[in-house]
Amino acid sequence: MSEILFLEIPSFILGAIVGSFLNVCIFRIPRDKSIVRPGSSCPACGAAIRFYDNIPLISYLVLRGRCRRCGEPISLRYPAVELLTALLFAGILWRFGLSVEAGAGLVLASILIVISFIDLEFQLIPDVFSLGGLILGVLLSLVRTPPFFSQELLVPFGSLPALVQSLLGVLLGGGILYAIARLYEAIRRAQGMGAGDIKLLAMIGAFCGITGVVFSLVCGSIVGVIVGIPLMLVRRQGTRYAVPFGPFLSLGALLYAFAGDWVIQGVLPYAQRLGK
Repeated sequence: MSEILFLEIPSFILGAIVGSFLNVCIFRIPRDKSIVRPGSSCPACGAAIRFYDNIPLISYLVLRGRCRRCGEPISLRYPAVELLTALLFAGILWRFGLSVEAGAGLVLASILIVISFIDLEFQLIPDVFSLGGLILGVLLSLVRTPPFFSQELLVPFGSLPALVQSLLGVLLGGGILYAIARLYEAIRRAQGMGAGDIKLLAMIGAFCGITGVVFSLVCGSIVGVIVGIPLMLVRRQGTRYAVPFGPFLSLGALLYAFAGDWVIQGVLPYAQRLGK
């Protein structure tokens, strides 16, 4: 119980605070606005938000989801991002404890949250997060053990230094999606995958290595099909309806970071049986 109080509860609170800042990034960066100035304000009436109305999660409940001044509804995205970030931060500290690996997980989770929500709304993945995250992932590999669980799951690559695995992850992540995109264009004569997704998977490779790239792509593709086909049917637009792929890749990367070893070790025996 004392360990939970020492790690999970403070990390939950920190995550909610970071989530509040991520909301600022999600709203302002795609609109080419500064994330520093002006301070937080109501999107509807422009009124400045007082500090006591800007407490993560709590203020939304106290105000019942409405602006104190104009009464207009506040998007549910704000508490959703704060709660999601808080839960991920608590989960990462529970999974890895106070470690460099936990720090890498916190950075990766924060970047993926921003990318996912921006991609959902604008079908855009800003380079400042994908390429910036790629650089951070490579730099963090200088002080990390091999990325997350790759040392146990992939031989012979698992025995390579973390920096080498990170760079190989970047090359595979960017290269594999680039090849798929070019092949799709050659067959369908239409663009099927944006450059943002390619950079995102390269960034995931910087943090998660080769195994994480493959895991994220397979997992993201499966979930994307499960979610995307019903959306196409509901909207009656067929394959013309563009489903953002960034959130699904991000989900795959987070699942890998949390439980990649458990999932792969559980699936591997069945895959080996099918291969015989």
